Amino acid sequence: MPPRPPGPTDEEPLREGAVVAGGIEPPDHPDDPDLPENRGLRAAEDAVGPPDLGTRVPLDRARIIDGAIAFVDAHGLPMLTMRRLGAALGVEAMSLYRYVPGREDLLDGVVDTVVDELFADPDVLLEPEHGWQDYLQRLAHGVRRIALTHPALFPLVATRPPSAPWVRPPLRSLKWVESLLRALHTNGFSSVQAVVAYRAYTSFLLGHLLLEVAQRGVAINAIDDPDGSPTANPMDLVEFPLISELQPLLSLDETLTEFEESLESLLDRLQTMLDTGAHHLPPVTADPQVDVDLPQTGI
Repeated sequence: MPPRPPGPTDEEPLREGAVVAGGIEPPDHPDDPDLPENRGLRAAEDAVGPPDLGTRVPLDRARIIDGAIAFVDAHGLPMLTMRRLGAALGVEAMSLYRYVPGREDLLDGVVDTVVDELFADPDVLLEPEHGWQDYLQRLAHGVRRIALTHPALFPLVATRPPSAPWVRPPLRSLKWVESLLRALHTNGFSSVQAVVAYRAYTSFLLGHLLLEVAQRGVAINAIDDPDGSPTANPMDLVEFPLISELQPLLSLDETLTEFEESLESLLDRLQTMLDTGAHHLPPVTADPQVDVDLPQTGI
């Protein structure tokens, strides 16, 4: 395995997307069906380093972005520079600028490419062929599979400013947002209800999956310590007997079960909103009874 590029020193704060020394922590539940290794892909914790290029392949934007994704998967987001990426691809850094003007443009391409993996996921549907709940279930697990396949990149997907600032993470794709809104609208949701559902759904995904990748050992902001270096010892908990008693339960990794149960609860709440017509958003017109129809153009 190629040596890992030098990381932050002990004195430096860990930056978003940094990973623990030695790679992503292995899962507590190796039979989790959303893990990449259970779908015939490389396990996220296998830091394979830059890909073996073999015979020389012509440089283009897609190859550069794919190389950047592989690099971040292996080494973490803070380690990605144009110079290091060029070295991983076997070219001078200046050669990259012909296809990507700079690191910011590269990161935009990385986010677009990672989110577009949803299109290649056979279990995710662009249209609600089996109802809106099945559609949202499939899409949620597709986004979770992205997070588990690229945990060091997921904080970038979650925080990267999109081209349309009102598009909420982690669905950083206008096509997927359009697909979601239309799936709801064509299944009885009013426009306002569709927006409420979209906001609740994306908030659920973002919150749960950021916590999950953090639990796997990825820094999700500039001050996180993904190693979780505990400073407490048993004596520190003497004033907190209930925490001490429940520590074995509090330490359990139940992310898959919690994801499923939270998703089911969210879908039940959206079904209640659909049945009752209740929502928390103000009316979009002077007449609260007037609904705004989504345009009927294709996606």
